[in-house]
Amino acid sequence: MHPPSPAAATMDFSQNSLFGYMEDLQELTIIERPVRRSLKTPEEIERLTVDEDLSDIERAVYLLSAGQDIQGTSVIANLPFLMRQNPAETLRRVLPKVREALHVAGVEMQLTAAVSFLTILQDESVSAHTYAHSFLQVILLHLEHRDAGVSNAWLETLLSVIEVLPKDTLRHEILNPLVSKAQLSQTVQSRLVSCKILGKLTNKFDALAIKREILPLVKSLCQDVEHEVRSCMCRQLENIAQGIGTELSKSVVLPELIELSRDEGSSVRLAAFETLVNLLDIFDTDDRSQTILPVVKSFCEKSFKADESILISLSFHLGKLCHGLYGIFTPDQHLRFLEFYKKLCTLGLQQENGHNENQIPPQILEQEKKYISVRKNCAYNFPAMIVFVDPKNFHMELYSTFFCLCHDPEVPVRYTIAICFYEVSKLLNSGVYLIHKELITLLQDESLEVLDALIDHLPEILELMSTGGESSVQENKLSSLPDLVPALTAAEQRAAASLKWRTHEKLLQKYACLPQVISSDQIYYRFLQRMFTIMMTNNVLPVQKAASRTLCIFLRYNRKQEQRHEVIQKLIEQLGQGKSYWNRLRFLDTCEFIIEIFSKSFFCKYFFLPAIELTHDPVANVRMKLCYLLPKVKSTLKIPADKHLLQQLEMCVRKLLCQEKDKDVLAIVKRTVLELDRMEMSMDAFQKKFYEKDLLDQEKEREELLLLEMEQLEKEKQQNDGRPMSDKTFEKKRRDSKTPTSLPKSIPISVPGSSSATPSTSKEIKKSKLIRSQSFNNQAFHAKYGNLDKCTTSKSSTAAYTPSVSGLSKTSMISLTDDSFRTRNTSSAPSSFSSNTSLPSTSRGTGNSIDPKGSGSKDTQPRKATLKSRKSNP
Repeated sequence: MHPPSPAAATMDFSQNSLFGYMEDLQELTIIERPVRRSLKTPEEIERLTVDEDLSDIERAVYLLSAGQDIQGTSVIANLPFLMRQNPAETLRRVLPKVREALHVAGVEMQLTAAVSFLTILQDESVSAHTYAHSFLQVILLHLEHRDAGVSNAWLETLLSVIEVLPKDTLRHEILNPLVSKAQLSQTVQSRLVSCKILGKLTNKFDALAIKREILPLVKSLCQDVEHEVRSCMCRQLENIAQGIGTELSKSVVLPELIELSRDEGSSVRLAAFETLVNLLDIFDTDDRSQTILPVVKSFCEKSFKADESILISLSFHLGKLCHGLYGIFTPDQHLRFLEFYKKLCTLGLQQENGHNENQIPPQILEQEKKYISVRKNCAYNFPAMIVFVDPKNFHMELYSTFFCLCHDPEVPVRYTIAICFYEVSKLLNSGVYLIHKELITLLQDESLEVLDALIDHLPEILELMSTGGESSVQENKLSSLPDLVPALTAAEQRAAASLKWRTHEKLLQKYACLPQVISSDQIYYRFLQRMFTIMMTNNVLPVQKAASRTLCIFLRYNRKQEQRHEVIQKLIEQLGQGKSYWNRLRFLDTCEFIIEIFSKSFFCKYFFLPAIELTHDPVANVRMKLCYLLPKVKSTLKIPADKHLLQQLEMCVRKLLCQEKDKDVLAIVKRTVLELDRMEMSMDAFQKKFYEKDLLDQEKEREELLLLEMEQLEKEKQQNDGRPMSDKTFEKKRRDSKTPTSLPKSIPISVPGSSSATPSTSKEIKKSKLIRSQSFNNQAFHAKYGNLDKCTTSKSSTAAYTPSVSGLSKTSMISLTDDSFRTRNTSSAPSSFSSNTSLPSTSRGTGNSIDPKGSGSKDTQPRKATLKSRKSNP
């Protein structure tokens, strides 16, 4: 036989065990009883029922008189609404009932009343005089409620009321009774309330009245027998000093603070120290050097022997303290304070011994938490300490400390230094290269919280790193930081692998700055394909949209037309014509970003037809999203050049109206048709109505043209590398041509296959364009955020360019837009992208070349060898 199982061995059906089971069942019954009791009987429901015909005022009066507490609390919470609706009746009938209810009210009703009274004050439903007459006495009556939370709630309401009450009311209703409330015979709570009220009243009276009526009470409370009262009054001395001015502060407030700084209570000394630090600005140099500095030195020297809470406060205020006393330190004192700060930055790190956390006593764990707070505060004050030692001395004095903070074992410390990293970079300016390695360290930090804090200012940090802190530097690529790209890609992969999609989204948004700081090839090979992967595989919509927008910006500033064509074709094939409807939805999101970031001619050339092809999509959601996008699509057209595209758009909309079977899509189509009819079309020539938009679009088109010129000239420069002095000649022309920021009035349009009559002059002009475009990465890059300031404020620059566009012949304009993304070769067709390519391309002014019936289908010509051909979707 098999031995009995452990479960069977433990089963005991004896009488004792059965009684145990019965007791357990009784306990379950007791637990369920409150649930049964919570059900209302018909009599209780009858008592809770209110006549529906009663007005709001009558219902409030009835519920406050005969209702239950929860109903009375509901009425008091609704009091601000009643005051806005009918203030006179509310004050006459409801407020007296509220006063009666508050006499016996519980904590919840009291807290609700305090909030409602404050809301009525903020809403300004009644005048200040009426408010004081009706509500002030109720507030003062409940200030000393036995519950500390209720008392604080009413006190906060009173402090807000003091801001709006007239002086006479304050003197008679608050200040005069305060004289008796602040006496030693009153309770500690009453004296604490008096301290806070006195601190608030000083802003409402002049210096003479404060000296005569308020300062005697202040001095009395500073000498109170209870350390809580002395500490509370000490913290109010800052408000009092600002109210009475510098002279009275030096003679009255400063002596009190010095005396309180020597108090026997540590909380009082801490309050005196913090108040002194906050008041440093109002005291002159003599007071700071002769009176305050000795107190501060003594406080710092004794801090390590005192409670750790004092160290926490000291570390938090140390930056402000060093800034306020800057200039009065002797070299020895300066060095001592700096060493004191360094010691705080490593406090607690020396005690780590690798023990298991479960084996450490609780008091040691609590102490370590306080040490972490100290180091976190030191990280917060690090920018102030850079100013204290002078950024020129950073490497010698503070670099090792900065290294320790960036490598601190605790996440809160590294998180705080990551937040401060941008401020540190700005302060170091040309010495920012010293912290390159720390940037990589924080980017590779195992905690996503640290990464999230760092990327808030990542574009600004990378810009400072790339320029060395000097905006005039032209070569701004981060060639001196080879670990940056791997660190950025690793950071994105860690964010993608986590569940914190908001951090991932933010990181992708910040990556839009990369064209400004690293090369186009690095972006293409290390980041662009990753953006595609995220768009097609990630399950979080905001992350996909962030990747889509960043990809569009990468495409916008890519310098190789072959790579641009490849990206465009991937977008159309893998998204616009993808098998998954989700990918086709993302294609429409991408089209929206392209309309925002690129020029109108670019969108019309490459994305107009693939976008409107989706009117035939089998999925209703895709057609619906396209309908929402159609007004923006139409806004990219210019008449008469894009008349054929307008006809295509109208035909697709007409088909939708006639053939759409989904009622939701049909309703949106009808609304979209009305919106499209109301839209005014943009013309080829500038119109006053669309001047700013046309100007911005012209600027985008100019930058796209400059990208092509840059690429062509870079190729020419590479071909001429074998010639002696070619680089020097190129750089000389670059310096000579740098001053103008706009294109010349006459722009020679280079058409593939045509030869120039004056090759030397053409080459000079091309090189001039390349030089002007060098500022493109630093200055024009910010146009991606839709900033119109640069376009609207530089009218002289754009005015020089406008005549050249308006003076172009129609043929020249066609070649400008049609060839804006082709390689300029001597042959009649580009070598890297054949004329028979399947990439959709719609040139303005070539309406006869497009078959309206076949525009919705995918071309059947052979595609580029490096791309996978795919069958078009139905």
